[in-house]
Amino acid sequence: MKKLVLRSSTISHSIVQSDKTAEARYTIPYEQELNPAQLSAVCHVYGPALVLAGAGTGKTRVLVYRLARLVESGIPPERILLLTFTRKSASEMLRRASTMLAGRCDKVNGGTFHSFAHRTLRRFATELGFNQTFSVIDQSDVEDAMNLIRNRSSAQKTKRRFPQKHTLAKIYGLSVNMCKTVDSIVHEQYPQFIQELDAIIALFTQYVNYKRQHHLMDYDDLLVYLLMLLESKPHIASILQKEHQFIMIDEYQDTNSLQHRIVKGLAGEQANVMAVGDDAQSIYSFRGANHANILEFPSLFKDCALYAIEQNYRSVQPILDCANHVLQSASFGYKKVLFSSLISDEKPMIISTRNEQEQSAFIVQQILELREEGISLNAMAALVRSGYMSFDLEIELAKAQIPFRKFGGFKFIETAHVKDMLAFFRIANNPSDILALHRLLLLLEGVGPGTASIITDDISSGKLNIMNDNGWQDIKRGKDEILRLIALLRNMQDPSLSMNEKLFLAGEFYRPILRKKHDDSAKRWKDIETFSAIAERYTDIATMLSEMALEPPTESAEAGEEFNEDEFFTISTIHSSKGLEWNTVFIPWVLDGKFPPNKALVDEEHIEEERRLIYVAITRAKEHLYLLYPIDIFDRESGMVLGSPSRFLDSVEEQIAGRFALLPDGDEQA
Repeated sequence: MKKLVLRSSTISHSIVQSDKTAEARYTIPYEQELNPAQLSAVCHVYGPALVLAGAGTGKTRVLVYRLARLVESGIPPERILLLTFTRKSASEMLRRASTMLAGRCDKVNGGTFHSFAHRTLRRFATELGFNQTFSVIDQSDVEDAMNLIRNRSSAQKTKRRFPQKHTLAKIYGLSVNMCKTVDSIVHEQYPQFIQELDAIIALFTQYVNYKRQHHLMDYDDLLVYLLMLLESKPHIASILQKEHQFIMIDEYQDTNSLQHRIVKGLAGEQANVMAVGDDAQSIYSFRGANHANILEFPSLFKDCALYAIEQNYRSVQPILDCANHVLQSASFGYKKVLFSSLISDEKPMIISTRNEQEQSAFIVQQILELREEGISLNAMAALVRSGYMSFDLEIELAKAQIPFRKFGGFKFIETAHVKDMLAFFRIANNPSDILALHRLLLLLEGVGPGTASIITDDISSGKLNIMNDNGWQDIKRGKDEILRLIALLRNMQDPSLSMNEKLFLAGEFYRPILRKKHDDSAKRWKDIETFSAIAERYTDIATMLSEMALEPPTESAEAGEEFNEDEFFTISTIHSSKGLEWNTVFIPWVLDGKFPPNKALVDEEHIEEERRLIYVAITRAKEHLYLLYPIDIFDRESGMVLGSPSRFLDSVEEQIAGRFALLPDGDEQA
């Protein structure tokens, strides 16, 4: 294995044979502006079609040019419906098509599934027993309505723990979007609430009745009731099918079960429907997206045409070779091979480091070197499987004064539970830190804002002091819990205790609070473990707090004169990076047990989604790609030492990506 030194500081294309006489009526030179595979899809007119557009192959271009060609072919624009997942993408595609044809595409119907459903339901609400003036409620309204119903019911009287309002809304939404029973959602994803299942189902029944009574629809209802019109009101379905004779759907791999059935209902017998997407980029099952939809599309519609678009315009060929090899071991999906005319002698790098800190330090080192070579910070990104995996990197970036922005999660010190843990150490370092004490007091059972304010006011005035017993016995509300907290804080100031011992004390005190406060406590506790792993490296609290409190220089010139204030390195979860691209991409933690995580190993379907996730991450890179993993990492959750690179890299041979072991400075001769 080569060593690096860390310095200090199968689908066939049906090519359209153009008819010169027919082509003469088109004002756009399609054959000149599209490659053969794109042209094949764009020239498809009648009947169902599935366009498999790989990453970076010009999916949007295909949709825009097909819209224009349909209109140039004589299809009335008002009979075309374009369904997307964001208003921005629909607007942009319609704008581009209209510009190409001098406004002739202005009457094309376009928008998201939900906006189309909303417009339709306004017209036909009375068919479903709603007023046409029904109100659409947002997520916070949904949670508040469920909370109101819960407080009226016997659910609040149970001695067992009942889901919080945002958890109830999540369970309900998953049930609706995945077309699954509440029973199955609770058993699969929220088993801690199985004993409350009957009460949860009863609450949801009351919630549905509540909305009908007050003529309310939530976001999910828009799809539910549109589908109801299509499947139970034949005369309405007929009207909609005549109005929308040609249907195009973007990002079909992201559709949920409701949207899949809506497409079938809208298409009708004529089935002039084209779905565009990439099964290899289906990564949103946690939102209810169903990967099977795009796989089953050809069987949903008889005589469905298939078009594969594989020429990539984003990445150099070595990066695509890596992506292809990761995907070739997939157990199901359409087989495709991305290729590019962009050539490079540089192969992707798979790098093992001794620990997480070395992994972060190497990324920082490469960022600085690449920027010296002229690559802007804006053109570089670190993509992580989960938000917590970037916490150590954030600290290293701040220490190196590299400005960054994070997407798809909170920054490390912005998460509520990490702030809670930091508060213990802030007071241990400075007993006069009443802001941190106020935060901890509000975590305690029986202590409200009033009691917390009285105590912090008394500390400010000198009436109370954390370091002596005077006055603490006079506290009336929550006294036992408050005294237990004060005893812990005093103990943490003992200079004879190591950082590990202090972390253990704070963690043991906080963990039961976390369980009571958050339904997703297990997920949040992993963040606390990450915090602990970082804090363990410090010998004193003051240094740890000062480095963790360093604000990323995003609003000042602290990054130094060599950095332009408009430049930012990007940290993003892979889920939030889809559709984006960078010159250089770092993917840390490509380690079995982390990527894929242990929890994904329960079945093949979960593992394959993780494979698609790393494929998405790899295909964000244009020229430089680094896949990194630390070895001999102890995973507290599983109790295992993780040291093997991700199984998804098994098929990536040395000629596809170079494999390197990172050594600290001074070990070059090892």
